[in-house]
Amino acid sequence: MTHAPDISSEPVAFDDMQGLIRFGHGALVEAEFVLCTISDPNAAGLWLDHAPVTSAEALDAPPKVALQVAFTVAGLRAMGVDEGHIAEFSQPFQSGMSGEDSRSRRLGDTGVNAPSEWDWKGADAHILIMLYARKGGLSEWKDKTLDSSFLAAFKQIHSFPTRPNDGTEPFGFRDGISEPKIDWKDARPPAKHGREDFSNLISPGEVVLGYRNEYDEHAAAPDVNDAPPGAHLGRNGSYLVMRQLAQDVPGFWTYLDTMADGDNERREQLAALMVGRRRDGTPLIHDRHDIAGSPRKNDFTYDDDVNGTSCPLGAHIRRANPRTGDQPHRGQGRLGWLLSTLGFRRRRDKLPGRHDLVASTRFHRLVRRGRAYGSALTPEAALRPDAPKDARGLFFICLCADLVRQFEFVQNAWIASPTFNGLTGEADPLLGNRQPFCGVASDGFTIQTPSGIGQRLAPLPQFVTVKGGGYFFLPGLTALRTIARHGRQEV
Repeated sequence: MTHAPDISSEPVAFDDMQGLIRFGHGALVEAEFVLCTISDPNAAGLWLDHAPVTSAEALDAPPKVALQVAFTVAGLRAMGVDEGHIAEFSQPFQSGMSGEDSRSRRLGDTGVNAPSEWDWKGADAHILIMLYARKGGLSEWKDKTLDSSFLAAFKQIHSFPTRPNDGTEPFGFRDGISEPKIDWKDARPPAKHGREDFSNLISPGEVVLGYRNEYDEHAAAPDVNDAPPGAHLGRNGSYLVMRQLAQDVPGFWTYLDTMADGDNERREQLAALMVGRRRDGTPLIHDRHDIAGSPRKNDFTYDDDVNGTSCPLGAHIRRANPRTGDQPHRGQGRLGWLLSTLGFRRRRDKLPGRHDLVASTRFHRLVRRGRAYGSALTPEAALRPDAPKDARGLFFICLCADLVRQFEFVQNAWIASPTFNGLTGEADPLLGNRQPFCGVASDGFTIQTPSGIGQRLAPLPQFVTVKGGGYFFLPGLTALRTIARHGRQEV
C-alpha cells in the first residue's frame, strides 16, 4: 500500500472531492439510493464521464440537486480496473462486508442479522447512485439523471427511497448531533494533540484518502505515487459504508411501556437512558461546557460521570462515541497514566475493580451521512394495538479512510461487544442483536445508580435488524473520470 506525498501544507482539493465528504446534503430533504450492476462498461464509461457529480466546492447557496457515485470492488473490476490497482485498496473493501464469516461475527451480523438473511447484498452490486433534491424535485432529477444513456449502461437491482429528512431517526430521537467536524483549516494539527482532552474536530485524513490523519500520517490511498498524473484512484476519495437497519418502532416503545407499567414519564425516562439523550436531543449529561466551539447539545464529556449515574455506561451515545481523549482520566500524572494504561492501577470509584479505560476516541471517529426510510411513527402511535407494521428504519451511511480502524472497530468493540466500559453481558441497547458473543450473553442493559446497585433489564428484545449492506469506494472526481476511461478501454 502506498502513501501520499507530504501535502500537509497544500490546500484541500474540494473541487476534486465528491460533495458528500464535506456536506451531508441535509438541505436536500429528498433522497434515493440506487444499486446497479454494470451491463456495458463502455456505455458506463461514457455516462460516468458526463455525469453531473456534485463536488465539495462551497456555493453561495445549497444546490437544488446533488449526485454522488460509489463503487464496490466488483464494480471497479467490471469497469476494467486492473488487479494490481485493486490489490492496493484495503482488504475489507476487497472482500466485502459480507465476504468473510469472521467479519460477519465481528460486526454482529449473526442470527437474523446474518448476510444469508439479508434482503440485499452490497457484494451483488457494482455501483451506488445517490440522488438528492430539494422538496418536490427528486422525481424530475432522477428521470433526468437516470436517462436512456444510463439505462443502456447499468441494470438497476435495488432502489431505496428515503423519507423527507427532518433530522429525526425512526425511534423519534434527534439525530446527527454528535457529528464530528473535519478540521479542513488545520486548526488542531494532530502533532499537537499529545495526550489531551476530547475534541469534536478530526483530521481530514480520517475521512479522505491521501491526507494527514490523527496519527500525523497520510491516510493510505491506492496508487497515489505510481499512477500517471491525473490518474490517481485514491486521492480525494473515501470508503463508504452502507447498511440498511430495519427498526421495530412499535416493539421498542411497547417494551419500554411495559417496563414502565404504562407510566408515560417513566417510559420516556427509560428511552432516554437507553439512548443517552432525550428525544429532543438534550444529553443526560447536563450543565457541562467542556468542548469550546461546540453546539450546546454536543459540548460535554463524561469526565464527571465515570460511574454512569447520569448517563448509563452502556447507553447508545456513550458506546458510539465514548468522548475520551488520549488520557481518559486526568490528574494521574505521567507515572499514573502509565500504570493505568498497563493495567497496574485500579481506579477507586463506586464500582470497585472497574478499570474504565476506553480507547482514545479520536482514532475511531466516523462521518455519518445516513437517511431514514419509511413513514414516521410517534411513540404514541407506536403503542396503539393497530400500529402500522410498515418497513421503516435507517440507511446507515458513513465515510472513513480506514474501514478496520474506524467503522469495524466501532461496530465490533463498542456496539456489538458484550464487554464495554466495565460492563459484561450487554451490547448496544438499540443496535445489539442479542446473540451470545464469543460465549458471552449480550441481551442485557444496566442502569447505574448512586447507590452502586444497578437496575438490570434483561432479556432485551432485538429492536434493529440488518437487512443488507456493503463497502463502497467514493472516488475523487479525477479518479472517477479515470475509472470511466478504464470502462472505455482508454487507459
